Amino acid sequence: MDMGLTGRTALVTGASRGIGLATVAALAAEGVRVVAAARNVTAELKETGAIAVPVDLSTPEGPAHLVERAVAELGEDLDLLVNNVGGGDPGANGVRGFLGFADDEWLSWFGLNFFAAVRTTRAALPGVLRRRGVIVNISSNGARTPHVGPMPYTTAKAALNAFGKALAEEFGPQGVRVNTVSPGAVRTAMWEAPGGYGAELAAALGVPLEQLLAGLPARAGMTTGRLIEPAEVAALVTYLASPHAASVNGANLMIDGGANKTV
Repeated sequence: MDMGLTGRTALVTGASRGIGLATVAALAAEGVRVVAAARNVTAELKETGAIAVPVDLSTPEGPAHLVERAVAELGEDLDLLVNNVGGGDPGANGVRGFLGFADDEWLSWFGLNFFAAVRTTRAALPGVLRRRGVIVNISSNGARTPHVGPMPYTTAKAALNAFGKALAEEFGPQGVRVNTVSPGAVRTAMWEAPGGYGAELAAALGVPLEQLLAGLPARAGMTTGRLIEPAEVAALVTYLASPHAASVNGANLMIDGGANKTV
């Protein structure tokens, strides 16, 4: 199916790997001119042909500088903003209860998983309004089941869900669509990399990482029996960005292999 996105412009954050990298590749394949933002520009990101911009979006000034650079590189306003940056730094030790997180750690998790999206959206929105464009926020199914991940992470994602809904209500009448995608366990470095959250969880449970990953779909209640591939999430983002989703606004779409059991 032709997504009708040829010649459109996009900014994707957190683009060096995982969902972000897959989204950049999927959009580029549809003829979108993509600016890809990441803390570290990887070889894989360069191979997509996107305009790669190194930036730290956890800083207050990073998002505005990024949007300014993106518009300058593209020579026009953005049609699409994908707020994908998130997660936590390797070694952040997310396997702790509420009493284990100090104020500065809460601020760090919220800075990356919530305020980066707020600040990037604030900077990009005037141009997106002029283009009657689209914003897609990448959240997590942990926002609906906050006990399954680090508390600062899941609550930050819950805030992101509310943020997206409020944006859709305010700016939908002005032609901007805002939707949220909430993945479950995706085959990314967060789960698979040594030192990532998956490795921390495996160590806390006293099992090898490979054993944890093999049993994760069943443990999470994923009826598909496997982890989600980043390309599957990217395909959903691409659809939401397209004219085919013209009546989809303010939605929060789960892509979690059937893990969430609520109606």
